[in-house]
Amino acid sequence: MSKSERRVAKSNIEAQPAVRLGPSNIPKANPADVASIDGIITAAYDSISGPAGEKRNWERERSLYYPGARLIPTAKPGENDDFAPETLDVDGFIARVESYFAEHGFYEKEIARRTEQFGRIAHVWSTYESRQNADDTEPFMRGINSIQLFHDGSRWWIVSIYWQHESPEHPVPEEYL
Repeated sequence: MSKSERRVAKSNIEAQPAVRLGPSNIPKANPADVASIDGIITAAYDSISGPAGEKRNWERERSLYYPGARLIPTAKPGENDDFAPETLDVDGFIARVESYFAEHGFYEKEIARRTEQFGRIAHVWSTYESRQNADDTEPFMRGINSIQLFHDGSRWWIVSIYWQHESPEHPVPEEYL
């Protein structure tokens, strides 16, 4: 690309209006849930955890996410498919897990964390374990959440969570435990 083509491309990008989604239709968050990185990470795990058949507090879950936020499991769409990201919005995630939670207990907790922060953004590598009962001695699943956060000057928001479960070919590395 020539210098003049780069200038035209840059001016075309700059000419596009910024899309700003405000938190106007997001449920009001519990201040303790969003006051700190610790608070919002704890709330994210708590809001999806509970016994089989217990309806989760989806308003609390929604209150953690910035408008347009994405939840992205790395999954195999079909038995013969390779792993790929599945991009969901908050309501898409709720629809994906609600029937599972109706039939199965699910308790997820953080077991290790690595956080990097610059200004109003933070990136959290959060290693988790999942159990079907709160008192199970062994998890049925582990993995890593890559969580991107934004601070708007008064609270933290989750912008995205991208995760992958541990597998025999991809064990959780020691440095993330």
